[in-house]
Amino acid sequence: MDSRVYVLECTDYTEASEKIPQLLEKMGGMKSFAAESESIVLKANLLRPAGPEKAVTTHPSILAALGKELAAAGAHPLVADSPGSGYKYDQKMLQKIYRTCGLDAVSQETGLRLNMATTAEEVSCPEGKLIKRFEVITPVLEADGVINVCKMKTHVFMSMTGAVKNSFGVIPGLKKPGYHAKLRDNTRFADMLLDLSNYVAPRLSIMDAVLAMEGNGPGSGEPRRVGLILASTNPLALDVAAGEIMGIDRDRNTLLLQAAKRGMTPTRLEEIELIGLEKSELRIPDYRLPATIYGNEGLGDLPWWQKMLVPLFKNGMSVKPLIDRKACVACGSCYESCPEGAINMLDGKYAAINADKCIRCYCCHEMCQYDAVILKKSLLYRLVN
Repeated sequence: MDSRVYVLECTDYTEASEKIPQLLEKMGGMKSFAAESESIVLKANLLRPAGPEKAVTTHPSILAALGKELAAAGAHPLVADSPGSGYKYDQKMLQKIYRTCGLDAVSQETGLRLNMATTAEEVSCPEGKLIKRFEVITPVLEADGVINVCKMKTHVFMSMTGAVKNSFGVIPGLKKPGYHAKLRDNTRFADMLLDLSNYVAPRLSIMDAVLAMEGNGPGSGEPRRVGLILASTNPLALDVAAGEIMGIDRDRNTLLLQAAKRGMTPTRLEEIELIGLEKSELRIPDYRLPATIYGNEGLGDLPWWQKMLVPLFKNGMSVKPLIDRKACVACGSCYESCPEGAINMLDGKYAAINADKCIRCYCCHEMCQYDAVILKKSLLYRLVN
């Protein structure tokens, strides 16, 4: 597959309407990716309701600029995504997300269409190495093509989230916990993401790294100004570049390791062709990585007898999610997102996590919009790492 990654500096979102056409021009223009009268889904990252300044979601200015370019090419753009695992995929939630993340205002100003359909269909994925069937939201299935508009963020379960993982949004919100329940190990979860990304097969992937996220992302990290927009026809190539920017070593990037085992390319920095910036200029030295970065190697390659020992060391050698009762408002998003039913709502006042049932998928942390789920490192974890 194409290993080219195009990079353009964009210091502020007010420049997006100018920078997106410049980036596309380097790649042959939007007509290289969308024909006249085609329906094109702009698959955004709309994890949960959050203002654009929090860097949780794809910025509306990036989507507006892409929508304008698609319309100029004669295509019909539609923004679509399903929220994260703690939220229902219904019109009320979509409206709340669009309003909070600024897309409502953009739609009213530019006419960019926002998906309000909330149906999904089970589809066959015969080429999948791990997963042969997925439930996918209808707008993606009905579109002529998909443009993947992801956000560069750290991720407490997968180390980072970018172009490949953005495909997980085509699974309806409350269906997502089931994948975490079945695929508890992040090596198997990475295999599922690769299968799903291959199924969605975006024609183009654009990464919003103007204001990225560092720390304990993808929902509760801190915004970090990177000042870049990246693009590639290969989602994997885009993730290689993003991993280098954040300084995530390849042996901590499970997605790239699993892709390499499949013979997919590129999975190393030397395998991509970077256009617009020198590779030596990519890495940000002090980019803050997730607290879980040293616990994310996965269990997929361990022999069976070592896997049997994992429960003995789960509390001592992993980062444990805990509820901050003072911050918790008992909204229930963590309860809804937990694939193992390890969270209870006590007296309707706050949530509580059953440590014995917790599988360390961190969905609760990802979904909490009140920063009420904290990640606690044990003494042993801190000493070893």
